[in-house]
Amino acid sequence: MSQSSYGRMLDAAQGALEDLLEDEYPTLELRPQKDRLQVFQTLATFFLRYMKIFRALEEVYDQIVHPQKRRVVHQVLDGVMGRLVELKNEMVELEHSEFHYFDDLLQDFKMTPEDLEVPIPRYFVREKMRALKEREKMLAHVLAKEGRPEHKSVNRPVLSMSMERAVWLLQVSERARQGRLRAHFMKTIRLEEQRRHLGSSMLDPDQAATCIQKVWRGYRDRRRVNKECLEEMIFLGMIPAQQQTPSPAQLRAQQVERRRHIIQEEHEAEYQTALVNIKESVRTVDGADIKESLQEQIRQWFLECRDASGKFPDFPSPEDGGSASIFAQKTPEQVAAEFAAKEEEREKKKKLKSEKDKKANDRKEKKKGKPKGKGGKGDTEEEETGWKMTPSNFLPTVFEGAKLYKEVWQNRDEQQNFLQRFDAQLVREEKRLEVEVELRVQVDELMRQELKNLKLVVDRDKGKKKKKVKKSSKKKKKKGRKTGKKKKKKEKDLTADRTIESLYEELVLEGIIIRPMNVKLSDYIGEYSYLGTTLRQADIEPMPSLSDVRQLIALYGILPLGSQCVHERGPLIRALLLTGPQGVGKKMLVHALCTETGANLFNLSPSTLAGKYPGKSGLQLLLHMVFKVARQLQPSVIWIGDAEKTFYKKVPKLEKEMEPKRLKKTLPKILKSIKAEDRVLVVGTSRRPFDADIKPFCKVYKKIILIPRPDYASRFTLWKELLQAHGALLDPKLDLSSLAKVTDGYAQGHILQAIQTILIPHRLELQAKRPLTAVEFIPPLARQDPVYKEEEESFKAWYSRTPLGKKRARAAKASEEQAILKKGKTKGGKLQKKGKEGKKKKKKKK
Repeated sequence: MSQSSYGRMLDAAQGALEDLLEDEYPTLELRPQKDRLQVFQTLATFFLRYMKIFRALEEVYDQIVHPQKRRVVHQVLDGVMGRLVELKNEMVELEHSEFHYFDDLLQDFKMTPEDLEVPIPRYFVREKMRALKEREKMLAHVLAKEGRPEHKSVNRPVLSMSMERAVWLLQVSERARQGRLRAHFMKTIRLEEQRRHLGSSMLDPDQAATCIQKVWRGYRDRRRVNKECLEEMIFLGMIPAQQQTPSPAQLRAQQVERRRHIIQEEHEAEYQTALVNIKESVRTVDGADIKESLQEQIRQWFLECRDASGKFPDFPSPEDGGSASIFAQKTPEQVAAEFAAKEEEREKKKKLKSEKDKKANDRKEKKKGKPKGKGGKGDTEEEETGWKMTPSNFLPTVFEGAKLYKEVWQNRDEQQNFLQRFDAQLVREEKRLEVEVELRVQVDELMRQELKNLKLVVDRDKGKKKKKVKKSSKKKKKKGRKTGKKKKKKEKDLTADRTIESLYEELVLEGIIIRPMNVKLSDYIGEYSYLGTTLRQADIEPMPSLSDVRQLIALYGILPLGSQCVHERGPLIRALLLTGPQGVGKKMLVHALCTETGANLFNLSPSTLAGKYPGKSGLQLLLHMVFKVARQLQPSVIWIGDAEKTFYKKVPKLEKEMEPKRLKKTLPKILKSIKAEDRVLVVGTSRRPFDADIKPFCKVYKKIILIPRPDYASRFTLWKELLQAHGALLDPKLDLSSLAKVTDGYAQGHILQAIQTILIPHRLELQAKRPLTAVEFIPPLARQDPVYKEEEESFKAWYSRTPLGKKRARAAKASEEQAILKKGKTKGGKLQKKGKEGKKKKKKKK
């Protein structure tokens, strides 16, 4: 696509955003709504529309080359990302569930489940690629200096074997080798006999020709029919299409995209140098004229105020804005009146404070004296308020970005700027304003002194009194400062004498900083649940799909860690827990989180900390080092594997030496120290959360994502994608549907292990002669334990005891009670009507 087509795409996205803002702003001012279904529908529609705009803006930002236009798009993109996170938080608080389903809305908007996938901005990693490469070199250098091998992500255990088993395997392989040799020898003898037999009998040429034609035509027709059947099955989607090499057009498009990224860097470097050069030129050429014009304006204001009020005005302080607050399209009389009003307001505020304190104390006493029955009205009013949209921190930024684009770029003629370089006129206007602001500070100091001299000359007596008053007020202020509140003590830096590089090196050598696997979130394969809404309407809670898990990881982890704006203004998430059975991909999601954002990975699992930094002081030093390096080299992910061990109800005897509960007391305190500007996320993974004490466990991990075992659709795509990734040829004889049905209860890790055991290099070479069949994968699956229903039910029961699960249970109970009350009222009304009709009939009979 060309730059003009991306410009049209940007115009369409901005138009859709303007329509969405017009629809969303009235909802912030609406009265509280009671219908929860209607509220969820509005939130879900906003969420889907923002998602569509987000996808378009991300693609435009990745490919446009104009540096100034990219800044406007970046501002809007950050606002849209933050608004998506806010809407998700609103839906969680409304429904008391982390998972939501949009089946009916997808049909209304004519969208596919793929449109629900949260697009991960590519600039998260691309714009800091140099820093990531330097960090990678530093990590490799530290490991090589110590003579240690690099950290391997997968460590397969070595299985021991008995002597009898080894002898048996040798005998089997030897017998098989002898059998193959014997079969080959017999085959050669049989072929020689056939040749002798054919050589003795001679056929008629016509008969031989017809025989050859018959064989060839049959082979040709069978091949054509098989090809047509295969094409039809691929078209219907019943057989997956084979992997094809990219076409020349696709390769050319990829080259163009890479070239645009290089041009972006070149244009950005030109723009940065132009910002400095143009500012210096504006300062040297126009600086003197700007100073003179500012001084003349302020002197004119002095004279006008003197003529209007009979005295020189007070010059505004730097806190009030200096001379910039004077020339805001106001007359001198209005300015003087405003300053006088401000002084009066300051005096009034001091008097009102004491009155407010008295009134508040009186109200408290009255409330204490009120009986319980009268106070019940306020409670019912609060309950009847219903739901109301919370004010957004991102809508103003989205609105400002959209307004800036509309005013500056929408109707701007860019035909002459074919190479899409920066606009020097816009840069000059921006820098002129900056220079004016900088020079205004200097001019204000000069004019403040000039005004002081004028007052001394004209009003000497008044000036002396004012000086005395000012001195007495300063003394009072100084006394007030002494009686003020004490400042909070700063935390001691335990490693003040050490550099970040030395701390990083120590943590690498101790195995606490590890290299994440190169895994993307899209590699976590899973399908969308198509029956979520219908099941919830039937009061059946559906199990979440793997597509929903991907969406939560992107919204709670990747977007806040990747964007500083989203992390600072959005809902603050300090800790995240990934829980589920063994093999569902918890560790893979942690590594994907680091790969997509370029984050450092710290491993604070109990098994890693065993025997390191002993004692309370050692643990304090370790955590100080970890969080100091994590803040300096943010974004950072602190991974705690087997998170339930930190909050064990009772530590097993075998694990007492490991001290798994070392972090129990210090971890909540350190989490509180993570501020909005720190892009640090603590991620825990647990396969047995029910072994932990649930209260402290849920206080630390307030966001919990329960990862289920894959459903049929996810298992089908898993088999297809993993087999193709390992080099398998998907033949029609390989029944993937049967494999997906048979592996019900098995997790992704079990399926991957079965594929790895079967698809060895020797078996891949034999695919042309002996295609793969579904039966081959059954034995390795049978050796593994699936996820049983009892384990799945235990996870569901544990999740229902979490704070969010309890809230959902209370909401469901309340809705059931309301439904029963409504039914009771309707039945009572019908019974009353029947009773009245019976009495009337009796009276008539009498």
